[in-house]
Amino acid sequence: MESSSKGRLTQVTQLWNLLDDLAESDPESYKKFIQQQLKEGKELCAAPEPQLCLQSRILKPKEKVLFINLCQWKRIPAPQSATHPVLISVGKPEDMSETSDVYTVISVAYNPDVLQAAEKDQVKKDQLIRMAMKCIEEKFQFTLSHSYSITKFRIKGSIERMKQNLMGMQAHPTDLREKMRKGEVSSKKRCLIEEISSTEIQVEMKEPTYELKIVADQKEKPQKIEIKVELPGINSVSLCDLSVSEDDLLIEVSEKYRLHLNLPESVNTEMTTAKFIKEKATLIITMPLV
Repeated sequence: MESSSKGRLTQVTQLWNLLDDLAESDPESYKKFIQQQLKEGKELCAAPEPQLCLQSRILKPKEKVLFINLCQWKRIPAPQSATHPVLISVGKPEDMSETSDVYTVISVAYNPDVLQAAEKDQVKKDQLIRMAMKCIEEKFQFTLSHSYSITKFRIKGSIERMKQNLMGMQAHPTDLREKMRKGEVSSKKRCLIEEISSTEIQVEMKEPTYELKIVADQKEKPQKIEIKVELPGINSVSLCDLSVSEDDLLIEVSEKYRLHLNLPESVNTEMTTAKFIKEKATLIITMPLV
């Protein structure tokens, strides 16, 4: 098994060395390859989107109105089959107030395919909602009311706040299929959702030095975003993992560097290009605006 793993590692290393050579000998082909990788990584960098908002109540430890933002998130993998677990991500509770009324907001997310299938089946939709409520109870030691209503608005609070809350979470498998079949989840069973804080994620990863600028044309109309990222100690593009969506960018480099940026303008991911300059250990990303 060990020799097999070493063999695969050698093959991967050889592949990336070829890509380094390709970047120098055939920039056009290299550009097409990078664009394809960015396209495939788009879902990884996708942000959660609000689907509907529920209103219920927290009964214990302190009675309070609860709003649950039910979201869809492409980053959460869909179950491979009906027998595989369904993944769910649960954000942290946030206490908010309007005038004298104080309430709690919690955002949860499923894969879009899971929610789409439930949209056509009211029973399945109710099961997903109650499963989310049960996970909230077990994760935060809350006691919730068994009743809920779907509000007329899709989200409570701002979309940006919901994104920031959820994108710090990591989903773990929760076998909804089996628990739904039983109808209830024992309060003794732990909800298989675990919060991972940003400090834990980035234990050994530093934020690299970078420069972001918006390039305009002669009429001062913004045309593209250009980002230069300095990566000391990195000598190959094979160590760079880059994902770009319309509104954010994520770079992770060989467990040394991690950079996540919210972009100031929406960009065209299809036309985005990246170039690594080995002599300066610098990654240059060019993103035309939409």
